[in-house]
Amino acid sequence: MKYLALTFTILATPALAQQSFDCVMDPAELVQVGSPVAGLLAQVNVRRGQQIAAGDVIAELTSEFEVATIGLLEARASSHAALDAQRARLELTQGRYERTRELMERGVTTQDAMAEVEAELVTAQSLVAQAELEQDVAARELDRARAALDQRIIRSPIDGLVFERRLTSGEYLTSDGYVTSLVQLDPLHVEAFLPVELFAEVAEGQNVTIRPAPPIGGVYQGTVTVRDRVFDAASGTFGVRVELPNPEGVLPAGHRCLLDLE
Repeated sequence: MKYLALTFTILATPALAQQSFDCVMDPAELVQVGSPVAGLLAQVNVRRGQQIAAGDVIAELTSEFEVATIGLLEARASSHAALDAQRARLELTQGRYERTRELMERGVTTQDAMAEVEAELVTAQSLVAQAELEQDVAARELDRARAALDQRIIRSPIDGLVFERRLTSGEYLTSDGYVTSLVQLDPLHVEAFLPVELFAEVAEGQNVTIRPAPPIGGVYQGTVTVRDRVFDAASGTFGVRVELPNPEGVLPAGHRCLLDLE
């Protein structure tokens, strides 16, 4: 029994001592940037390998029609002639109504005349309300036209690097196509698969050491952000994701590494 126990200890020790595992450093985001509308590209402002910030203009679609529409709607929305005319008519009708009511109280005019002026007042009030509605609709149509123009300007959704430029000026962008691919390199997402025996030893928020393979090298600290709760039965492993800060972008994505559990 002593020999059997000693043999079991010797066999079990190497598996428990193994704390370094293969991993891959991936970009945090890989975004294929397209447009909600299709159209002809007027210009593309980025090149492969260029650093780009969120909100920077990547490309613009031709927009002569949208610009002309905005000019037309701006003229309509800025014109208050119809509304001013209806308000002046309402003011005149209100004055006539007040005078007719005074005459009615003194018994000088008839009930029919009073009813006629009241009807004119209601009509004038309705016309003012209609003019105000048309003014508001014109302003909303202008906002919609500006939004449509803004959709033809393609901006970067992230801070990152241009990984691929797929289209150039003069080419047609379809509704399901994209102009460029962007990658976010800060932070990096390190992906690894660990034996299921270590599941209880790994927790989200745990610090781990990442050692990139040559020729990069070095030792970096990361934090476990994901611990898969579904095992791979065939390999007896579970996946983990480590967030690795990369503020200067010195670490490349798509490179192999070793993950050391602390």
